[in-house]
Amino acid sequence: MKPIKERMDESILVCVYYGPNGERLIQRGCKIANMMKCPLYILTVDPKPFDELDAEKSAYISQWKELAEKHNADAFIIKDNEKRPISKVIAEVSRERNITQIILGQTAQSRWEQIAKGSIINSLLREVPFVDLHIISVSRALKNPDGHFEKGCRAYLVEEDDQYRLTFKHTKAMRYEGIFFKESGTDFNNGLFKFMKDRETLQVQVEEGIVKDLTNVSVQPNDSEDDDYL
Repeated sequence: MKPIKERMDESILVCVYYGPNGERLIQRGCKIANMMKCPLYILTVDPKPFDELDAEKSAYISQWKELAEKHNADAFIIKDNEKRPISKVIAEVSRERNITQIILGQTAQSRWEQIAKGSIINSLLREVPFVDLHIISVSRALKNPDGHFEKGCRAYLVEEDDQYRLTFKHTKAMRYEGIFFKESGTDFNNGLFKFMKDRETLQVQVEEGIVKDLTNVSVQPNDSEDDDYL
């Protein structure tokens, strides 16, 4: 039995996309909704039809549905086969559900894309100007119970042939910006590089300063309360 919502003048919408940050966003939304005792909705948007999603994306959706049930969310909303801009879809759901606060993750748009196309945040501010936006950055921490990794530091990947070189200096040649977590007890730049690609958070293996491919590894982000707002 779901608890009675005491406040109907406030309602929370959490917008999630594929990657480990989705669970973190849902947990943050649940905590705010519980404190305010107000309705909670979770939304995901995909340009492809639901039955065409691959196994990895389907697994994320199943996980989010379980979290929605666990935290007594009022609805888990899937907008698939969606060709409209994401900001338009979020705004439509916000009006339909009388949303007053939206929680979403840091956009993976580059600065140039934001200038050329306009950021999702700016679009939402125009579409739903009276809704509060909570922008949660990508977690800068890893679950590290055994002290396997040192504290993360800002780093960059420069593409070279069919691989990427790790560097700590920002240059025009850099392809990706993120956080490097060096393995403890090594003199080489071995560890994990965490960044955003195509609106998805990835963590890739670094061996002696080189990333051979952008295959995501299974280390998950820390779900602590050390969240950063942009």
